[in-house]
Amino acid sequence: MADIEKKAGQEDAGKKSKKAASVDTAKSGKKKKGEKEKKSIFARIASWFRDLRKEFKKVVWPSRKKVINNTLVVLAVVIIGSVVVGLIDTGLLRLMQYLMGLSN
Repeated sequence: MADIEKKAGQEDAGKKSKKAASVDTAKSGKKKKGEKEKKSIFARIASWFRDLRKEFKKVVWPSRKKVINNTLVVLAVVIIGSVVVGLIDTGLLRLMQYLMGLSN
């Protein structure tokens, strides 16, 4: 039991010393090895466009035939859905007119 408590205490002390060291370096303004200096806004924008260009080269664009096929499927579903909603709306309107005694 005592060994476990000692190890836990040593781990806590190690974490505290690491945290204190990082706070000291942050306060002193010195950069550690491997830390990058913040780029200017224009350099970051240029880098973003370079990365964007690289990503666009990785895109696999669909063929013309596949695009036309998918467009036709979407149009068919929209038209069928519109007709169904229109029929339901007309049916419910007629039902309400009948129930309220407003029908001819």
